[in-house]
Amino acid sequence: MKRSETPSGLDVRLMNAAAVVLFVVFVLACALALTRWIASNKVFAFQGITVIGDVSHCNTATVRAHVVSRVKGTFFSMDLGSTRDAFEAIPWVRKAVVHRDFPNHLRVKLQEHQVVAYWGDDSEQRLLNSYGEVFDANAGEVEQYNLPRLNGPPSQSAGVLAAYRLIEPQFSALNLTIETLELSVQGSWRIALVGGALIEAGRGDGEALAHRTQAFLKTLSRVVARYSRPLGALETADLRHENGYAIRLRGVSTLAAANAPTP
Repeated sequence: MKRSETPSGLDVRLMNAAAVVLFVVFVLACALALTRWIASNKVFAFQGITVIGDVSHCNTATVRAHVVSRVKGTFFSMDLGSTRDAFEAIPWVRKAVVHRDFPNHLRVKLQEHQVVAYWGDDSEQRLLNSYGEVFDANAGEVEQYNLPRLNGPPSQSAGVLAAYRLIEPQFSALNLTIETLELSVQGSWRIALVGGALIEAGRGDGEALAHRTQAFLKTLSRVVARYSRPLGALETADLRHENGYAIRLRGVSTLAAANAPTP
């Protein structure tokens, strides 16, 4: 008589392991299906955008109009990085911080560019913000501001702004207003004042420029007073001389200037 065959201990363990694997696969498949259902469910599709922060030039309606077609996905599937890029592509927006508010809202905090100057030559409509960053926006929106025009190599925009901030108080103390500050590709500074005066200010960084203009302005009032002229009579100045500077004044001939003491 034959003995009935029974599974060995190894076979039992293999069957149990296979059952566990199949159960795990089933659970994962269900979880994936549930995740896909939740991610695509219209309940979690974004229904509104709340905009906070700087909105001087970008009101909520404007922001929504720019990004509504670019906000993709639902609360769970939206890519925050690409959504942030969509907000930062709006004119005047420097930085956007995006948060999801459950279950179907988006909250965005905006930081606008704070414009401090025009950038480039007169034909350009680019602007410079308070961080020394060049940006594009409707320059017509800042026509009411009395802004200087700064210019130079694009990589030097922050340095040009820093130099302007150093020398502007020196000129304003004498009621002179800088209209343009320009740094050439060769590293030379040129200053144009409201009223038409042009100053060749030489080479160097912002600190060197400020030192040179300070020495110039310290004696300028006395020099123009010798000819009974106001500061506004200044036409040109050349600060590139090692031990002084050369100036031209409206209403003063070259001969008279040549006979004057060296500044």
